[in-house]
Amino acid sequence: MSFLGNVIWLLFGGFVAGMGYILGGLATCLTIVGIPFGIQSIKLGIATLTPFGREIVVRPESGGFLEALFNILWAVLFGWEIAVAHLVHAAILALTIVGLPFASQHLKLIPLALFPFGKELR
Repeated sequence: MSFLGNVIWLLFGGFVAGMGYILGGLATCLTIVGIPFGIQSIKLGIATLTPFGREIVVRPESGGFLEALFNILWAVLFGWEIAVAHLVHAAILALTIVGLPFASQHLKLIPLALFPFGKELR
């Protein structure tokens, strides 16, 4: 079921969204200061490409001061816009019964979009 869900997800916008995150991450990596944020954007793009059958987990080695600082900077600069976009898409998709599984995938991506440092999708 997750394979079929991922194929439908990719056909109806997941590919475009994932590539947008990846291209934005590559552009952010052009500056030395932006490399950590670009890497997280690329990670979010890869997670957006195939969200079905995956779950967000906290890495065991996470929890440092620098990671918390980067999460705060990410949330203020980029994360809230991405989270609101996922929330709006989830609300629109939840209007139909067919869209409910896709809405739940958007809701699953919100915590990763807000605070990506120290988390990954497995």
